[in-house]
This record gives sequence, structure tokens and C-alpha cells, in this order.
Amino acid sequence: MKFQYKVVLVTGSSRGIGAAIAKAFAKEGATVIINYLQNKEAAERVVEACIKAGGDAWAIRADVTSAGDVKQMIDEILLEVAKIDVVVNNAFKPYIFDPDQRKLAWELTWDDYQKQIDGAVRSTHFLCQAVIPIMKKQSQGSIINIATDLVARPMIPYHEYTTAKSALIGYTRNLAAELGAFGIRVNSVAPGLVYPTSVSQYTKEEVKEMLISQTPLKRIATPEDIPGPVLFLASDWSRFMTGQTLYVDGGLVMN
Repeated sequence: MKFQYKVVLVTGSSRGIGAAIAKAFAKEGATVIINYLQNKEAAERVVEACIKAGGDAWAIRADVTSAGDVKQMIDEILLEVAKIDVVVNNAFKPYIFDPDQRKLAWELTWDDYQKQIDGAVRSTHFLCQAVIPIMKKQSQGSIINIATDLVARPMIPYHEYTTAKSALIGYTRNLAAELGAFGIRVNSVAPGLVYPTSVSQYTKEEVKEMLISQTPLKRIATPEDIPGPVLFLASDWSRFMTGQTLYVDGGLVMN
């Protein structure tokens, strides 16, 4: 098993993409920490699925936009397992991908942007600040931040969400440049539309059909399409990669 004896923290992993990532790590033998904010029952179901898949897991409630919550969560993990090998920053501020209900550029306030920046960058910053000393001491570690292909191709201008994810990619690259000397790698995965998830349920059929028609692989991603690239970036297979963004959208964005 590729991640046997590895400790992996996945934020926002009680459902959707985060849950799929957590279960994939568990299938490869990892000990997975399921971070959630509100839905304890859903988080416990993911824990059960991880254990059934062959790994170990437990759930921790923490608001990752709170420095205090993050510190408490990291302290609890260290008390239990004494290390953290991989962090996947998947949690984000709730956002509804509905092209008919989105705010237009002239309707947005700065607070709209700030909420998404806090959800994407502030939370990642708090997690990274907390785990960097641990990973430096270990002389190794992998941090993977979940972005979006809208950064490269804003098919629908979800302004505040995409701006925040753009900042997250910039944060990723700067962190990678600083932490490489300590054996810590920092990369991003940028999915396209992932369906079904709670945030994509409002996506209109005509939008999905438009995306499918322009996607070389002729379909929309499912949550199970995302873990593979994440596990690749967390593994030794990508040991000479850092500061990179992998677009996982069937070829809609080609770099």
C-alpha cells in the first residue's frame, strides 16, 4: 500500500470531493483525519468507509478559518500519531454554482470577495502555518491545495470564487519556493465542474452540456476522478514536482 504508515489530513472531507480523497488515501493504507465543520454524522460515515477500505481514520471538528481551531486540531493529531505527512486543503467557503443567480461584477461588494478569500486562502494559510514546523522537523511533507480550472478558463465568471482560487494558486507557488529547501512540496489540483456534489447541484443542464461539448473526454468529472491526481502529488512518484497545478477537467484546460 503506497501510503501505509502515512498520516493524512483532509480538510472539508465529510462529503463530496474531500470524502472521495479521504477514502482513496485510506484504500492505500493511510491514517486519515476527516476534518469537518457541521455534519458530524456525515464525517463519521466517511470514517467508517475509510476503515472498511483498509486504512485508519477518525473525525475532528474544526473551523479552518479559525487559527485557534486549527491549532487545537493539529495538537490533537500530534498527540495521537506524532506526525503529519500530507495535508490536503480542500475546505472552502460554501458557494452555489448557479449561473442565473450569481452576482455580476457591478453587483459585488468587497465583502463578497473577502468571504471567499478567507475560505480559500486564510484557511490554507492557517493550516500551512501549523504544519510547516512539523514537516520541517520531519524533513519531508506534501501539501496539496484544491483550486479550480476556472482560474485558467472562466467559462462562467464566478468572480469572487475564482479570484480567491487564483490567489490560492499564487500562495501555493510562493510556499513551494520557500519550503523546497526543507523537503516540503506544495502543489495544487484544479478540478473542473464536479458532479454530483452539494455545490454543483444547481448547475443547469445546458451548462453541463456546454462543458461536455467542449471537453475532449466528453463528460463531466465525478468526485472519484479527483483523488488520483491528489494521491500522485502526495506520493514519491511526484517527488521532483513542486509549485505545480494539475488541471483535472478532461482536457478543457490544456497547459
